[in-house]
Amino acid sequence: MNCTSCNMHTTSASNFTKFKCPKCGASEIIRCKTCRDNSVLYKCEKCGFEGP
Repeated sequence: MNCTSCNMHTTSASNFTKFKCPKCGASEIIRCKTCRDNSVLYKCEKCGFEGP
């Protein structure tokens, strides 16, 4: 899996989190620990929603 924000490949479950888009629920968002810790923006591929 790759981080939605930085595209870094994530391998260990402790290094990323995965959730559905809070707006549309159609797209899966994957966030690496670094992007979560630094509040890097992500963008839903389906609806364009952006979040921290």
